[in-house]
Amino acid sequence: MVFDQVRQRRLSDDIVDRLEAMILEGTLTSGQRLPAERALAEQFGVSRPSLREAIQKLVVAKGLLVSRQGGGNFVAESLGSTFSDPLLQLLEHSPEAQRDLLEFRHTLEASCAYYAAQRATEPDRARLKAAFDTLQDCYARVDEVTRAEEGAADARFHLAIAEASHNAVLLHTIRGLFDLLKRNVVTNIGGMYQQRTETRDMLISQHRELYLAIVEGRAEEAREVSSRHILYVQEVLEEAHEEAQRVARAERRSGR
Repeated sequence: MVFDQVRQRRLSDDIVDRLEAMILEGTLTSGQRLPAERALAEQFGVSRPSLREAIQKLVVAKGLLVSRQGGGNFVAESLGSTFSDPLLQLLEHSPEAQRDLLEFRHTLEASCAYYAAQRATEPDRARLKAAFDTLQDCYARVDEVTRAEEGAADARFHLAIAEASHNAVLLHTIRGLFDLLKRNVVTNIGGMYQQRTETRDMLISQHRELYLAIVEGRAEEAREVSSRHILYVQEVLEEAHEEAQRVARAERRSGR
C-alpha cells in the first residue's frame, strides 16, 4: 500500500485564508488600505516575512490585493464594481433599465431584509441604526438636503441591511451595485416627490417599518415591508411616466 506524503502547510497560506475571509465577509472592502505590515503582523501574531509572502500571493496569483510602491497594500478596486462606468451611464439614462433595476431590487432587498432580521448581531444593529438615523436626518431637513445627499443616505441604509444579512453573495451584489443604486434613488426621488405629495411621508414610514422589523427580528414582516416599499416606488414612477406621456401627446397635438 502506498501513501502520499503529508505536506506541511505554510504559515503564509493561513494568512492568505484569513485575508480572503475578511474580503469575502466585507470586513475589507474594495480600495481599502491594509494596515502597515508591522501593525498587521502584530494583529495576526505572525512574522513580517510570512505576512509579506501572503500578500504577494494575493497580489500576484489571485489579484485580490494591489501593492503600491511606497503607498502600502490595498484591496483591488475592481472588486467593488459590478458595472463599468460607461455602462453605469447607459443604465442611468435608460427608463427600461431603471425599471429592470427596481424589479431586481424587489427580489434582492427583500431577501436581504429577511436574513438581516434573522441574523443581525449587535454591531450590525448599531450600524443599521446609524444609517437609519442619517436617513431620518435627511428627511427632517426637507428644505436643506440635496437629492444627492438623500439618495446616498437611502442607498447606505439598504447597504447596511445587506451587511446584516451575513450572506456574502447578497452583500457583494449590493456593494457592486452601490453606485447604480445610489443614482437610481436620486433619479426616483425627484419624479416621486413631484408626482405625489404624500410620497415623502410614505417613504419615511416604510423605512421606519423596515428598520424596526429587522432590529426586532421579525423576518417575514421585514421581507414583506421591503417588498411593499419597492412596489410602491414602482407604482409611483409608473404613474409619473404615464403622466409624462400624456403631457407629451397633448403638446404634440397642440403643435399640429
